[in-house]
Amino acid sequence: MMNLPKQLLDALQWRYATKIFDATKTIAPEVWSTLEKTLVLTPTSFGLQPYQFLIVQDAPKRAALLPQSWGQKQVVDCSHYVVFTARTEMQAADVTKLIARITSVRGVPAESLNFYRDLMLGDVVNGARSKVAHEWAARQCYIALGNLMTAAAFLGVDACPMEGLVPAEYDRILGLAGSGYQTVVACALGYRSANDKYAALAKVRYEAKDLVRVI
Repeated sequence: MMNLPKQLLDALQWRYATKIFDATKTIAPEVWSTLEKTLVLTPTSFGLQPYQFLIVQDAPKRAALLPQSWGQKQVVDCSHYVVFTARTEMQAADVTKLIARITSVRGVPAESLNFYRDLMLGDVVNGARSKVAHEWAARQCYIALGNLMTAAAFLGVDACPMEGLVPAEYDRILGLAGSGYQTVVACALGYRSANDKYAALAKVRYEAKDLVRVI
């Protein structure tokens, strides 16, 4: 019988921030499709999903991103490179779009969601949080990033989260000006190289007693 808790912990113990990818190995289409779905299934505040995930597979684009990524070769050597972009502001149209999606998927009248609509409008569109909408949206990106890396580890896919980049230059290279989105963070995914010495190092974490408190 499968021991799913052990499998999960083994996968998380196995993963590490991969420094050198094997550029000859690519993620199989069915595996990548599953990882894409984990991004889509990520929970977000209000369910508004205030982000877009850019899967950068174009080699010249990746080459252009390399010097804007502290020269980290993972950008060009990995199988799939994901750039997480967050909304710069939230508008009433975003709320209307979500309400329409809910009514379509769940078959409920839009009028039944008026309280929910007003709640969202009063918070991230017209309320105090509207002033920090991009920061709020960026935090949603990090939820998706964590979800992706955990799913990747469970499927035996290596990953490296990357904050070492110049967001403004990424925005320029990826043509995000005027799109309503800005770069937040990225993640390289693929398979580790046999030459990556970091793969064999013991994982360093504080003990649970230092990090977890039961109140």
